[in-house]
Order: sequence, then structure tokens, then C-alpha cells
Amino acid sequence: MSVTGRFVLLVLVGVVPVFIAGLLADAGGWTLLAWLVFCVVLGSVDLAAAASPRAVSLSRSLPSRVRLGDTVAATLELTNLGPRRLRGIVRDAWQPSAGASPTRVPVSVPSGERRRIEVRLTPFRRGVRSVDQVTVRSVGPLGLWARQATLASPGSIRVLPPFHSRKHLPSRLARLRELDGRTSVMVRGQGTEFDSLREYVRGDDVRSIDWRATARRGSTHGAGSEVMVRTWRPERDRRVVLVLDSGRTAAARVDDEPRFDTAIESALLLSALATRAGDRVDVLAYDRRLRARVQGATGAELLSRTVDALAGVEPELIETDWAAIPAQVRSVSSQRSLVVLVTTVESVGSSRALLSVLPQLTKRHVVIVASVTDPDIRAQVGSRSGRSEVYRAAAAERSLLDTDRVAAAIRLQGAEVVTAAPADLPVALTDRYLALKAAGRL
Repeated sequence: MSVTGRFVLLVLVGVVPVFIAGLLADAGGWTLLAWLVFCVVLGSVDLAAAASPRAVSLSRSLPSRVRLGDTVAATLELTNLGPRRLRGIVRDAWQPSAGASPTRVPVSVPSGERRRIEVRLTPFRRGVRSVDQVTVRSVGPLGLWARQATLASPGSIRVLPPFHSRKHLPSRLARLRELDGRTSVMVRGQGTEFDSLREYVRGDDVRSIDWRATARRGSTHGAGSEVMVRTWRPERDRRVVLVLDSGRTAAARVDDEPRFDTAIESALLLSALATRAGDRVDVLAYDRRLRARVQGATGAELLSRTVDALAGVEPELIETDWAAIPAQVRSVSSQRSLVVLVTTVESVGSSRALLSVLPQLTKRHVVIVASVTDPDIRAQVGSRSGRSEVYRAAAAERSLLDTDRVAAAIRLQGAEVVTAAPADLPVALTDRYLALKAAGRL
């Protein structure tokens, strides 16, 4: 049972005149008490005439998934199984991060009839957003007192990463087509696929000369024939292993976005580009245990499975076990691969474990370490108008120097380093992937 605002207003409206009339008749206390008793009796009668909120059948219909930031409609159907008309308010108790609107809906359902309530959901967090209960408040005909019940009506919706960086995919695909030879761009060097033979021209690397082909051409066309060189193209069907650090540093927010969400965006854009290039892509999310794994998928299936697997992963507030990363990579691929570690490069202390395992990875693979940087730190370096800002600028400068020291140490271990702001990291990572292909390192 609950009291409505109308009942409170009724009591307040009647108290003043009843009290004044009681004072004039020298019976103010008894008159006021009689008015309160009258209000309570009236409220009790109104409550007895209210429909039972438990005589309601609920059914829910909602989509299975939605991208972060999009809006979808979730419907809730109420069937009044009681003998009286149900008048009141229904509250669908979604998690706050589901972004439900409206949260309370007035209803009027005659006996034996059904009404549909539509709630718009605009989630602002990834993962599974759920609802377990619905609260139904039934008021009487006078609207003074209400009967209330909480009914079970479970439901859930999976909120997927938004993949905002998809807009950069067409331009990167155009560059990929150039590297693939579709616009007559050929790359010569080690570690690429043989494409064709042509005559030597000044400026060609002498290491690309094919002496056997030159000898065969000389035997066919006679002495003085041109020297033949091999042309190469970026190799296809390579392995790309993406390892997303889901430890404590991935939980920090940069530009109002968790670092792990930026890692997901980077993984999605690079996966989409690499699978178009014919490479096989595997995705891992790891801290001290394997949180998500996508293996053996290609094309559209790769993106679909990656989005679905990473949607429910939240960073754990624990240190990542970097010593186990080489074994995780070996479980995915035993051949030479491009291994991308999306983690945080901040200080020497926090990156010591990463630096200790890099030699094991760079010995067999091409390794890229990608990290999010905070643009506010770089902005604070140039702000020195007051004493407090000078101290902040000094701290920001020290943070940048620590990042540069760790990046230099990573390069000394033979790995590539990509650091950028959250909005720029996916693009910077795919550009480095294309640069490695263009250099013949993949």
C-alpha cells in the first residue's frame, strides 16, 4: 500500500478550515482528529476499490542486440486478469546504463483487456543490460491510496561495441588495393610473395636479380639479353594475432571512454582490413585468464563474432600476466605472424612485465605494441599561466617522458610502437599495418 499526492493534498486542504472551525467551537483537537479519521476511512475505501496489481500478466518483447549509442524500442504487454479496471503507473526497472525512457508510464487497462507499453533504450555501456522486475502501482477511483506489487518479468539485451572507426575503412581498402598490385604498385623485398619477372632497370635492388631466369633468357635470345629481376607483392594468407589487454590499466577512462573500448575499436578496424587483405585474423582478450577468443573466422563472420565476443568483456582490476602471453600466441599460431598487443605504455614500472616477454615474441613474430595516450596530458604541457598549472605541466611533461622511455625500450626489443589518442589509435594502427605490408615485412 502507498499514499498518493492527492491524499496528502486532501489532508492539507481540510486541516486548516477544520482546525479554525474547531477553535471557534472550542473543540479544535477533536474536530481535527475527526477529519483525519474521515480521510483515512475514505482512503481505505478507495484502496479496497482499486484493482489488484498482482492480477496482471506480463509479456516482454525486445531485440536481442543493439550497438552502443543506438536507440531501440522494447515493448511490455500488460493483461488485466482481475475483475476491476486497472488504473495506475507501471515502472519497468531496467538498469540505469540501459538508458530507458520513459521510466514510469501511466496505464488504464479494463478487465480482460491488454495494453502495450513501449520503452526506448539508448544504452551508454557495453555488455548485457538486463531487467528483472516490473513494478505495478494500482490506484483507486479517487486516486487517494494505491496498491503496489513488484512482478518478475526478466529480459536482457546485448549492447555491442559501436565501431565508429568503420568510416575509415574505405580509404584504407583503397591503399590496400594499391599494395595488392591492382594499381600497378609492386613491392620488392624479402618476405613477400613472388609476382612476376621483368627486365632490370637502373635503381633496382641487385638482390632481386634472378640469375637463373637471366640465363634462360640468354640461351633463348642470345648473348647481351637483359638481366631479369623478380617483382613481389604483399604476401597473402598471413596470420594476424590481436591480443587485447583486459587488465587494470584497460579500465582507465581517456576522453570519457575506457581504454578497453578504444582497444576494441582498433581491433575491429584492423580485423576488417586484414581479412580483406586475405590474412587470417585471431583475436584474444586476456589478463590472467582468457576472457574472449575468436579464431577461424573470416570476412563478415569475423567482425560479427569479434563484436559479440568482446561486447561483454569488462576489464579486471588486476595485473595482466604477461608471462603467459607467448603461450597464448603459440596456441593460436605456430607460424610467423603479426602479433598486435593493445595495452598501455605509461611508465617503466608498469611496463616491466611487458618488456620482459617481448624478446620471446619478436624472435618469431613481427610485433606491434599499440597504446592509448591522453590528449589532456599533452595539452597541459603548454599551459603555464599560474603556479598550479606549472606544476601540472611539469607532471604532464614527466608522464610524456616516461611514455617515450618505454616506447624506446620496446623498439630496442625489436617491436613497433603505435601511440595515439582514442579517436586516432585505430587509424594509426591500420596505417602501421599497411606500412609493414608496403615494406615487405608481412
